[in-house]
Amino acid sequence: MNVGDKIPAILGTDQNGKLIKAEDFRGKKLVLYTYPKDSTSGCTAEACSLRDNKAALADKGYAILGVSKDSAASHQRFIEKQELNFDLIADTDTTLLQALGAWGEKKMCGKTTIGTLRTTYLVNEEGVVTRIFTPKEIKTKEHAEQILAEID
Repeated sequence: MNVGDKIPAILGTDQNGKLIKAEDFRGKKLVLYTYPKDSTSGCTAEACSLRDNKAALADKGYAILGVSKDSAASHQRFIEKQELNFDLIADTDTTLLQALGAWGEKKMCGKTTIGTLRTTYLVNEEGVVTRIFTPKEIKTKEHAEQILAEID
């Protein structure tokens, strides 16, 4: 996925089993972010940053949608525990993560593994990616502020 590409038509199912499509966001901008795992420190910090800044992002016309390979049940627990105010896609087969280019090789503690690459895509009203935040750019505790600074 690159700037200028359209996001996939079918995004996946959310924590309630509801099918989420790109057209659900037509006419709205979208913060589509991918993260490795529910209830881990970095992923919780990132989700809470977005949660706490949802109104400021909404004022700029943005909805928020998270994606990880965790199950719908895991997402429900994460949403309840952190009082998240946006939906999470349960991409258990990594179809969306792969389509976005957010699934691949990563190094952690000297080990190379395959997994979710923490990435954020800003998407315009037509479903076109206008900005990609790469894993090295994202500061989990202040990610919403990074996005807001970019779109101001």
